[in-house]
Amino acid sequence: MSQTFFLFDVDNTLLDNDRILSDLRTHLEQEFGSDRCKQYFATLERLRTELGYVDYLGALQRYRLENPRDPKLLAISAWFIEYPFPDRLYPGALQAVAHCRKKGLTAVLSDGDVVFQPWKVRRSGIWDAMENRVLIYIHKEEMLDDVERRYPADHYVMVDDKLRLLSAIKSIWKDRVTTVFPKQGHYALDTQAVAKYPPADITIDCIGDLPNVV
Repeated sequence: MSQTFFLFDVDNTLLDNDRILSDLRTHLEQEFGSDRCKQYFATLERLRTELGYVDYLGALQRYRLENPRDPKLLAISAWFIEYPFPDRLYPGALQAVAHCRKKGLTAVLSDGDVVFQPWKVRRSGIWDAMENRVLIYIHKEEMLDDVERRYPADHYVMVDDKLRLLSAIKSIWKDRVTTVFPKQGHYALDTQAVAKYPPADITIDCIGDLPNVV
């Protein structure tokens, strides 16, 4: 019997990461002021360029080195840990996952650090929705052989808000994958960036529309 495996990105695919970043920016401006907030986000962007993924806690550690006498840093760590991630799930996100589980197995396939990204996935309820199948790499498009080893399937469905990654995965798996592009978040809505890549196999307006097309 053939098997289909549904793979889901997390940030801006299941979870509104743009909203999380906006809340973080507001919090930092309130606690530290505009200049320190800009300093943190500049550090975050430099680290993203170096690592290839967003590392909030790594940026906070570097910020600490630049501001070693600021006691408010301890409060920021609490903000990260206590943030209400379930409230930032896109409408219909977990229902879409549940729908796909009726047709095959599901898993997270995400980029990110080894502490905060798993915490987001677990706290938001995504981890349980995937029945503990969670893969987080530095560059997931370079780890498809490991995905196949862990979760062999005749066909894969990859759901991701970044058309660049969908295009890269399609070039490797070719007809073995169906790419799904939810037009959510700033990457998906960047028309110039999107125009650089061929369209996905399926494009939807939001993750809640996924049950209508698969």
